[in-house]
Amino acid sequence: MIVQLFDFPSSVVAFVCKGRVTKADYDTILVPAVKKALLTHEKVRLYYETAGDFAGVDLGAAWEDFRVGMEHLTRWERIAVVSDVEWIKHMVHFFGFLIPATTKLFPVSDAARAREWIAAELPAAGHR
Repeated sequence: MIVQLFDFPSSVVAFVCKGRVTKADYDTILVPAVKKALLTHEKVRLYYETAGDFAGVDLGAAWEDFRVGMEHLTRWERIAVVSDVEWIKHMVHFFGFLIPATTKLFPVSDAARAREWIAAELPAAGHR
């Protein structure tokens, strides 16, 4: 499941992934939030965290993740990936060069630092 986090500036879309992530999670949570942010911001930032109970991503969800990233390729400004999951860390290192955004990987123990970094130099979180 994907849960949207709202305690970020409006140009940051933030999510935590728990349990098993499905294509439906992308279709109903992540994609609409990204599209909404892109309506009002030229560039957006992404905060993406995996919770301790994260159990993986269905193939359809993995495809949606790739598609959303590529569809808005030039509109990503910063991406913070917060995870201790080895295959996710490898994917960030392997595909990070494809995305022209500044991308940083943080261990879950540094989630607070990742949140500070993704919101740095932006106005404080407002209402949504």
